[in-house]
Amino acid sequence: MEFQRGRVGTPTAPGPDTITGQMFLDPTLMTDGVGINSVVFTPGARTYWHSHTGGQIFFITHGRGMVATKHGDCRAVEAGDVVYAPPGEIHWHGASPDSYVVYSAVSLGASEWLDPVTDEDYHKSWEGQS
Repeated sequence: MEFQRGRVGTPTAPGPDTITGQMFLDPTLMTDGVGINSVVFTPGARTYWHSHTGGQIFFITHGRGMVATKHGDCRAVEAGDVVYAPPGEIHWHGASPDSYVVYSAVSLGASEWLDPVTDEDYHKSWEGQS
């Protein structure tokens, strides 16, 4: 068993260079191909397209955001929602244009980072979302 109290390593840090906009990250567990992070995306911020060899799980705790797949499945998310992206599924996630979003992300296996999500694709994802 491995036990970790609070965050691992450095204090809250800005997100990596695979983010459009501002994202803040608190790693809470990194072990054996499992990464758990608390993340905060500012309005309009989002990841690049990416996938995980073992999948990814999100537990949304505050605000409003989006999770979208390369196949066009776009879902607005809010506090209480849980999302699972299966292994290899290319997706992005981030905040709505007018709200922060806060969640815990469980990433399984290696991450493969691809291209940025364009402003056009980002705004198109929000069309028709309630």
